[in-house]
Amino acid sequence: MNMRWLLRMKRWADRPPSRGRVKFVFYIILACAMLYAYEYFYGWPEFLTVEKIGRGRTMPRF
Repeated sequence: MNMRWLLRMKRWADRPPSRGRVKFVFYIILACAMLYAYEYFYGWPEFLTVEKIGRGRTMPRF
């Protein structure tokens, strides 16, 4: 383990993060898990899929 990580763990033990920051990080992780679960069970929406264009080709004009 790197010495920098040990110093960071010591700093967290001395001054733990506030309750608000812990809630904030928890809600971000929860939102990511919910998005992953939605994609896993229902699939990626077709309208959000980007069509790949090969090199040198241009987009057709409408």
